[in-house]
Amino acid sequence: MTDEHKIISKDSILPFVLVTALFFLWALPNNLNDILIPQFMKSFELSRLQAGLVQSAFYMGYFLLAMPAALIMEKYNYKTGLIIGLLLFAAGCFLFWPAASTGQYGFFLFALFIIASGLAFLETGSNSFIAVLGDPATSERRLNLSQSFNPLGSMTGVLIGTVFIFSGTELSNIQIDKMKLDGTYPAYLHEEIMRVGPPYIIIGSIILLLAFLIWKTKFPVEKKTTSPDGNNTGKLSALMQYPHFLKGVAAQFFYVGAQVGTWSFMIQYLKDYMQKSEKEAGTLLFVSILAFGVGRFVATALMKHIEPRKLMGIYSIINVLLCSAAVFIPGFIGGWALVATSFFMSLMFPTIFALGIKGLGPHTKLGGSMIIMAIIGGAVWTPLMGFISDTTHSMALAILVPLASYVFIIYYSFVGARISEPANEVPEMD
Repeated sequence: MTDEHKIISKDSILPFVLVTALFFLWALPNNLNDILIPQFMKSFELSRLQAGLVQSAFYMGYFLLAMPAALIMEKYNYKTGLIIGLLLFAAGCFLFWPAASTGQYGFFLFALFIIASGLAFLETGSNSFIAVLGDPATSERRLNLSQSFNPLGSMTGVLIGTVFIFSGTELSNIQIDKMKLDGTYPAYLHEEIMRVGPPYIIIGSIILLLAFLIWKTKFPVEKKTTSPDGNNTGKLSALMQYPHFLKGVAAQFFYVGAQVGTWSFMIQYLKDYMQKSEKEAGTLLFVSILAFGVGRFVATALMKHIEPRKLMGIYSIINVLLCSAAVFIPGFIGGWALVATSFFMSLMFPTIFALGIKGLGPHTKLGGSMIIMAIIGGAVWTPLMGFISDTTHSMALAILVPLASYVFIIYYSFVGARISEPANEVPEMD
């Protein structure tokens, strides 16, 4: 790749910055889920499988709303879709207060579903918008640059959860029995549940402010591109003719399942095999996501010299080895190996997305929505990992699930991502 290809033009900087801010903000609830799972296990006395439903409810919102989001943006524009997404995001955050007040686990799951419905709009629109906002030759680098701010939001989410949601109080069975006899245990559980409310109220307020700023900002005019048959709107049937896209949907399903499952149960893994407290384990999760963030910036730089899909393939091979260590050498080595996987998974989501929609022309928005729908992998793999852990009494064996996911991504990187159909021009922005 030569230096003559610019990542972003000067006249697109403001919308680029505002949309890139969304990558930071939607990471907050995504990674607060990793805090909610152990918190809900304690507050509602849930099994690991039941707690995994947090991710199921969350990513079901992505799955069900990604396609409607694409259709709305197809009819109107990216900006409209982003504002709708922000309003849904804020509404879901505000629902956390009544959910906490009533102490209903199902209410929390509903609030998470509403948040994720908004994020489906944001991710469908933002990823596609950034990918096509300029030179197609730099789409992977541009999207990786924007996505580099996503782990900063992830780290902030984990930090907020560790400091403000985790109380640091971990009761033994003897202490729990005594509190039950004294009649103080229900009050303790209610206090633990109420801790989740304030952070979400603050996040919701910030989201409303950003929605206002985007509403007031002028976005580039979207050019309509046409396919060889003269059509300028996306068609589901046409997408079936792009093998690299279909395999990209599958790769994103496997990747998101691996990422979400790993982060959701990392705290539990570290507590089981490294005897860490919840706050110590939360700190190591923060370190892992910090490595994820560093990895995004490193990958963006390396892509100037290494083809993106080949770099992703190399990273996937490394993660297979690291996950193997987490499975077969649980303890200090396995724990740090699991933490390290975040660095090498960092480039996968944006790279798979950019490779998947490359050459789709007028089908880009619809194709992007289907790749976002593949985020349902997080809803499938997380409870599966919880089920494996519950039935085998081994959190280590559950890491076989992300390990298998990286094997598929190796295939996609070196074989499946190659464009085998005549590519239409990717739509550009004025």
